[in-house]
Amino acid sequence: SPHKKRRSYIYYHNKQSKETFTITMGKIIVLLDKVTNLKDGDGIGRSDPYVKLHLEQDNTFFDKNYGKQESTHKGNTCNPEYGETFEFDGVDTLNNLVLHVRVMDDDFGLDDKLGGCTIKLEDEDLSSEPKAFEKKVDNKWFCKDARIHVQISYEE
Repeated sequence: SPHKKRRSYIYYHNKQSKETFTITMGKIIVLLDKVTNLKDGDGIGRSDPYVKLHLEQDNTFFDKNYGKQESTHKGNTCNPEYGETFEFDGVDTLNNLVLHVRVMDDDFGLDDKLGGCTIKLEDEDLSSEPKAFEKKVDNKWFCKDARIHVQISYEE
């Protein structure tokens, strides 16, 4: 595996019973492969796309934020290829864990949203073996839908 094994730990010590125990924290690894069939965000036949990733534990109360990351910006394409890896550390459970994905068009001034999706990781039986996902990020009526291609793994 190209990823270094890093572990995060939380140590707890009970003063009354003098017990100490450890909770091992894991990490979510996202390989952003590509996005296909993006719409033209600039009106000239191409977009300048990049991808924003946001991992959170979506609880009823008190969501837990594991961070936001952003891909490189690709110029003048509707089918960008990335091959980029993103790591979110300190993940202690997959319960209610969701990855929010937004595909943006880099513009002068305010960037346009080209599409997005949410991947619920709790039900995906993630392991250290990457699992491939192909998710629709927009709803076009008269041509192919744009799709994002990612691989996600969970290392404990």
